[in-house]
Amino acid sequence: MRTEPKPSRLDRIFARLDREPERPVLDVPRMTRHRVVLFGATLAFYLTIVLAVVLTSWLVRFDWQAMLFRPYQQWPEIHAFLDYWVVLGQRGPTAVMVTAWLGWRSWRQHTLRPLLAFGAAVLLLNITVAVVKYGLGRSGPHYATDIGSNEMWNWFQAGSDIFPSGHTANAVVTWGILSYLAATPQARRWLSALSAVVSLSVGLTTVYLGTHWLSDVLLGWAAGLLILLALPWFEPLVARAEAEIFDLRDRWRARRAAPATIPASPVEVPVALKPRTSAQEEPTAPEPVSTAPSSVSTVSTAPEPVCTAQEPVSAAQDPVSTAHTPKALYLAPGPHTARSDRTPVTPVGSRRPPQADRVTRGTTTSAHPIAGG
Repeated sequence: MRTEPKPSRLDRIFARLDREPERPVLDVPRMTRHRVVLFGATLAFYLTIVLAVVLTSWLVRFDWQAMLFRPYQQWPEIHAFLDYWVVLGQRGPTAVMVTAWLGWRSWRQHTLRPLLAFGAAVLLLNITVAVVKYGLGRSGPHYATDIGSNEMWNWFQAGSDIFPSGHTANAVVTWGILSYLAATPQARRWLSALSAVVSLSVGLTTVYLGTHWLSDVLLGWAAGLLILLALPWFEPLVARAEAEIFDLRDRWRARRAAPATIPASPVEVPVALKPRTSAQEEPTAPEPVSTAPSSVSTVSTAPEPVCTAQEPVSAAQDPVSTAHTPKALYLAPGPHTARSDRTPVTPVGSRRPPQADRVTRGTTTSAHPIAGG
């Protein structure tokens, strides 16, 4: 009895994704003119913040004033709450929560686009923010030593990777991707407001705790917003990756469903048989001639005719053929007839020796010759 293999959890997930014949058409954001204008303005703001910090402008002086004010000492009663609230900007916990939500969305919408779009956004965020962080090498408020300086180019000191704020940029991208992937305009508006509140509060919390300068938070907001505004340019790549994943899944399923093939045993090469030559033919033994005297006056001494058509001789009876024939014999390709279907061959003449005293059956003779008389 043949039983079907039990589907795995991954098979059940893909089966749920393929339950409907066609996946729903989702509203994929496009790079419109309005979005291009916002992207350009945000990029200009980003470059302005970097230039203001590098040139040690009024923004750096404001950073020092906010740091020396020490908000965590002015309002210590909210310190414990904000220690937990700032976790909403950490990459690990937020990535787990948002991935679980988008995974459920992918399962319901029969598409991998939410997960792939979130993965592309996080990858772009880590690359762009890490390059600027380690390229500028700015030290944080807890590691600052020269009051009024921008604390730049400290690549070999501890805490020199805080510009821009990773917590702030991660909060903008992680919670903003929910509004970017919203299915309806109303949900997009509500999620946009929620992500803005979370990202702004997380950025200001880092300033309250003294882990970032205010300019770090401003640059983190701009960095996260640039990623969200640039995502429509990567939608074709996301769609291509989704198609490749489903094609790979289909090939994997076809390979599992294919029956196991038994390897065929090697077939020996057939040996071509050659006709036997006259030198290999077995000489025909002469017919025995009777030497007994006979009373018949005329005795035919002509030899009996030899049968020219002979039956095929088997390999066991023919020592010559077994000596020159390989062990494995194969017939030449072509139609063959059974021995019973062949036309019988009647030998010409008689093989029996002539006997004078034998009379043809059905005739009578009056006297028989007496031998020796």
